[in-house]
Amino acid sequence: MAAEYRARKRFGQNFLVDGQIVQMIVNAINPRKDEHLVEIGPGLGALTQELLPEVKQLDVVELDRDLIPQLKETYLPLGNFAIHSADALKFDFCALAKHGEKLRIVGNLPYNISTPLMFKLLEQSQCISDMHFMLQKEVVDRIVAPAGTNNYGRLSVMLQLYCHVTDLFHVPPSAFSPQPKVNSAFLRLVPYDKLPVDVNDIGQFSSVVGRAFAHRRKTLRNNLREVFSLEDFEQLNIDPSRRAETLSLDEFASIANYIHQQ
Repeated sequence: MAAEYRARKRFGQNFLVDGQIVQMIVNAINPRKDEHLVEIGPGLGALTQELLPEVKQLDVVELDRDLIPQLKETYLPLGNFAIHSADALKFDFCALAKHGEKLRIVGNLPYNISTPLMFKLLEQSQCISDMHFMLQKEVVDRIVAPAGTNNYGRLSVMLQLYCHVTDLFHVPPSAFSPQPKVNSAFLRLVPYDKLPVDVNDIGQFSSVVGRAFAHRRKTLRNNLREVFSLEDFEQLNIDPSRRAETLSLDEFASIANYIHQQ
C-alpha cells in the first residue's frame, strides 16, 4: 500500500516506515489483551498491524477517506477492529468506552493539529487512562519543560496541570516517509485522577496562564495588571517583577483562586 499511496500535505501526513521505531513505540505502550486502544491517524497501518494482535479492541480514527478501503480490507476480518472515518478534532472518544472502561489513545499526530487535539482529549480525560503520541520534538520539549526554563510556557502549565508527562524517546526524520523537516519525539501523557494542585475554576486558571504568558518578556505586574493589583501580589507573597516562566503550577493556582474568590 505504501508504494501506491502518496502522502498528502493538507493532512500533514508523514508515514512511519522504520520498523525499529515502531517496535520501540509498541514496547513503550506495552499493550495488553484486556485493553481497548484507539489509534488516531493509522495511515498505512505500520503501528496498527503491531497493536491489533495484542489488545481486546482497536478502534482507529482516520480523516483521509482514500486510506479507509485498504484499512478495512486488511484489518476488519480480524474481528477486534473498528474504523471511524472522522476528524479527530470533532470525534467523541468517550462514546467508544463501554461499561466504564478507560481507553488508551495512541497516534502519530499531524503536527498542525497536535496541540488543539491534545486539549480536546483533555476535555474527555474521564474515559482515558493514558495517551502516547508522536509529536514534533520542539512541542514535546515545551510540554515537559519545568518552571524556570526557556521552554516552559502555557502549553507546559496546562498539560502538566492535567497529566503526568514523560518524554520517552526521540525520532529522526529518516523514520518517516516523506521525511519531515523537523525531529520528532514520543510522548506519554497520563491524566491525573486528582489534579496536583487545587484549582477552584479551571476557566479562571486558564485565563490567568494565558494572560501571564501573553508577552513573555514582560513581568507579571504588566501582564496581569487588568486582573491583579500590587496589593494582591503582596497578599500572596509573589514578587510582581517576576516573569511567567518562573511560576510553579501551585503559584498559578494561587493567583487564579484568589481572583476567583474576589
